Amino acid sequence: MMWKPNQSSSSPVPPAPEPVRPAAPAFEAPVSRPVAPPAAAASGDQATIGKGLMVKGEITGSESLFIDGKVEGAINLPGNRVTVGRNGQVAASISAREIVVLGKIRGNVTATDRVDIRSEGALTGDVSAARISIEDGAFFKGGIDIRKPEAKAAQPAAGTSAAATGEQG
Repeated sequence: MMWKPNQSSSSPVPPAPEPVRPAAPAFEAPVSRPVAPPAAAASGDQATIGKGLMVKGEITGSESLFIDGKVEGAINLPGNRVTVGRNGQVAASISAREIVVLGKIRGNVTATDRVDIRSEGALTGDVSAARISIEDGAFFKGGIDIRKPEAKAAQPAAGTSAAATGEQG
């Protein structure tokens, strides 16, 4: 038996239906996206230099800074905290209220409150601060100048006069 083509196959093929598109709205509603990641919002006013970034120049401002990338130059954030993360590499002088070192700093640091060098941190440069903490395992090479805060600079004289006051009464 031989196969014969169907006669209906010679009839024209109907065109493929067009894809159905939903009607376009008169306006597009804006998509709600968070401005900052929740972790940044929870930590307060803190800027971050990620590990994929490199900054050359001077950084100044009025908020705390977390550095996980590379920075060369000068960092001046009076009254705020500068934290150098584990991946952070800083070749800069730093001036801030508090400086926490988890990564590497090459440069002089000045803190009005304290400098904290954690066990995985490394600091090569001079430190000037009211307080300093160096954990076991941390690397430090440089000089240390412990400065009393200006408000407390007059306190030792007041402390001796307080003892004298105790003797008077």
